[in-house]
Amino acid sequence: MSIRGLKKKQPKTFKVRIITVDAEMEFSCEMKWKGKDLFDLVCRALGLRETWFFGLQYTIKGMCTWLKMDKKVLDQEIPKEDPISFHFLAKFYPEKVEEELLQEITQHLFFLQVKKQILDEEIHCSPEATVLLASYAVQAKYGDYDPNFHEPGFLAHDELLPKRVLRQYQLTAEMWEEKITAWYAEHRGIARDEAEMNYLKIAQDLEMYGVNYFPIAQNKNHTDLLLGVDAKGIHIYSINNRFSPNKSFEWSSIRNISCSEKELTIKPLDKKAEVFKFYSSQLKVNKLIFQLCIGNHDLFMRRRKVDSIEIQQMKAQAREEKARKKMENQRLAREKQLREEAERAKEELERRLFQLEDEARQANEALLRSQEAAELLAEKAQIAEEEAKLLAQNAAEAEQERQRLEMTALKSKEEKRLMEQKMREAELIAVKLVKESDRRAKEAEHLKQDLHEAREAERKAKQRLLDITRLNYPHMAKYPQYSPGDSRDANFDKGATKLDLKDIDLKRLSFEIERERLDYLEKSRKFEDRLKELKSEIHALKLEEKQAGLYS
Repeated sequence: MSIRGLKKKQPKTFKVRIITVDAEMEFSCEMKWKGKDLFDLVCRALGLRETWFFGLQYTIKGMCTWLKMDKKVLDQEIPKEDPISFHFLAKFYPEKVEEELLQEITQHLFFLQVKKQILDEEIHCSPEATVLLASYAVQAKYGDYDPNFHEPGFLAHDELLPKRVLRQYQLTAEMWEEKITAWYAEHRGIARDEAEMNYLKIAQDLEMYGVNYFPIAQNKNHTDLLLGVDAKGIHIYSINNRFSPNKSFEWSSIRNISCSEKELTIKPLDKKAEVFKFYSSQLKVNKLIFQLCIGNHDLFMRRRKVDSIEIQQMKAQAREEKARKKMENQRLAREKQLREEAERAKEELERRLFQLEDEARQANEALLRSQEAAELLAEKAQIAEEEAKLLAQNAAEAEQERQRLEMTALKSKEEKRLMEQKMREAELIAVKLVKESDRRAKEAEHLKQDLHEAREAERKAKQRLLDITRLNYPHMAKYPQYSPGDSRDANFDKGATKLDLKDIDLKRLSFEIERERLDYLEKSRKFEDRLKELKSEIHALKLEEKQAGLYS
């Protein structure tokens, strides 16, 4: 067979565009397809099994009509366009969404459609309820609220509230966002499907939910009433009030509904009750009302019968899916909680590490200061020890000088008197030098003790330099002034023996004592200057230690 022959046997097709609430799809349909063939193709593409709630809607001559399932698509009065557009929408509504909506895709499509109807003000909703519904919509879209991620202004591009509510209250967009976010933050841990179900459970209690309204008249001339058809029955409203019906016919109380041209008759189950007749402006409207009544009544009766095998399987699968999702959500919530705890622990460890690094840095600085102070104390202790040795040596020399003077003084009374005087003076000087030497030795011992304590603080590394006690150093006692002329001015008796070599030794000794005294005074002055420097350095170290303590 030729390729041309094969081409002739291919069926002719036409294109259709299917528009859902949040997406669009295009299909190629055979010319002979009925409405059910196209509808089944769309349901398979969406993965939808609860097909009895939905239908394909199109608009012709300003009137919304549903595609008939038992007639060919092209034989119906559809728009002449390419591709032909149909809206895939919910045609019938459940009485209880939580019990009847089994598939997640069914629930999602209902959620999107009801949300659009509320925003378009086809379903009236109070301002308080709209804010709560908006918070569930935000939870379904964004997940759990995170103040670090969901910063102010993150809802600026989302349509969440009806324009009527926005006009009713003089609030800025930021104020509305704050109100919605306050509710949104309380929905933490709710999954998307659960948030959508909570949205639908609130919406199904609204007066206009799931109601299709049509203008009717009780006679052929006036259109003064509204007829509403929903999952529970038929309701008659006044033209200005769509909330509270004037009269209602439950599906369980209706015996028969008949349609003839523009007249529709409702016969109650109670034969004694009055038969209700009404008229519509067009035959198409009457047929649409009749079609909706039949579909809603069938679903009403279906709910009150034993579920079919297919429905039982779907419910079992839905329960298993809910249980699986619940376990998955619990697992995810646990993982999220553990991750948050781990992040908090990590932040705490980082904070503790930073604190320990800072403490280590301060301890290292204190250790360096302690080492410097210890080295300074060691140097000072060495100087003090050398000065103490020098004083002890001077004391020993003075003691030797005293002994030599004592031996010389025995030669004569005058010499003895002078020598005794000088001996006393030398003895006083020696005593003072001994005391000074002892005092210096004690100071050296104190400095050695301070050095030991400083080294102990350096070894421990976390202690502070011990306070150095300020030492009060008394001024050095000055030597008494000697006059070498005293020996020269001495009056000896005429009968005294002539000066000999001993007098020359005495003068020389006096000069040496005077020179030693001057040297000692110079050394004492230098020592006092050194002591003053030590005092100033110790005072500076105390101030520095106090300041370091304040910083710590």
